[in-house]
Amino acid sequence: MTNDTIGVDVSKDHLDAYRMSDGAGRRFTNDAAGHTALLDWLGLPDARIVYEPTSPYHRSFERRLADDGFALVKVNPRQARRFAEATGKLAKTDRLDAAMLARMGALLELEARPARSPILNDLKDLHMARQALVKSRTAAKNRAKKLTLPILKRHNAEQLRQIERQIGAIETESMALVKTDPDLAHRFASLVSIPGISANTAFALLIDMPELGALENGQAASLAGLAPVARQSGNWTGRAFIRGGRANVRQALYMPALVAMRFNPDLKAKYDQLIAAGKPAKKAITAIMRKLVVLANALLRDGRNWTPSLP
Repeated sequence: MTNDTIGVDVSKDHLDAYRMSDGAGRRFTNDAAGHTALLDWLGLPDARIVYEPTSPYHRSFERRLADDGFALVKVNPRQARRFAEATGKLAKTDRLDAAMLARMGALLELEARPARSPILNDLKDLHMARQALVKSRTAAKNRAKKLTLPILKRHNAEQLRQIERQIGAIETESMALVKTDPDLAHRFASLVSIPGISANTAFALLIDMPELGALENGQAASLAGLAPVARQSGNWTGRAFIRGGRANVRQALYMPALVAMRFNPDLKAKYDQLIAAGKPAKKAITAIMRKLVVLANALLRDGRNWTPSLP
């Protein structure tokens, strides 16, 4: 339990902090000296710190407070804005945003989660760079179908080769990073042991769901946005569907689910059962994605690899 809630609005140059208990607010520079001053202002690490991710600008602040033992709550900017609108706060300034974040954390009693480690931050940067290169590769391949001039064909082919080299270099660097951390390497090995989970999917799960292995099965599915949301009012009951959660995780699990439907005996049997029961293919695929994230959570929790006999 925390004794107070602090909202911090993070920008490139400044940190605007607001303390819920007494309404005190202060601005600090977003650098090492400013972080030290913020820690002096906060005092003992018995407060919940609520903030929004802001590209790379929150990382050093986040790591400094995590190292000092503070409970950190990183909230989705869209959810924070909706909370502000729901409370009638339409104006938006750094100071007001800090106060809004403190109020949101206190009223909703948001749960603190461990900060992403420096290695996972580096993996995140590499993963995002790879995604951008994959998009560029797709665009170059599409252009190749329309080019007629020899010089443009040659340039496009050179660009494709360069992109492939860069993707390979990023994948090599990602693997090297994972191997520097024995615990991370063990978690990675558990994930890729699941049929359908490639190295890139394992990277995505490690980066975007670092909580895997410390969750209940229902929590893992909900956090990924793969748990059906009930819709009922009075005598009316609507069709449940998935929503919210971490879109990056769902995107990472879609193709593995298609592979698992063919090569993972347990999940193939589940998919066939759903189709035989008349479920639409899209809903059955979503169920397989949910099974995958629950399975990944169970394996990481138990510290073991996948085996065909797993129920």
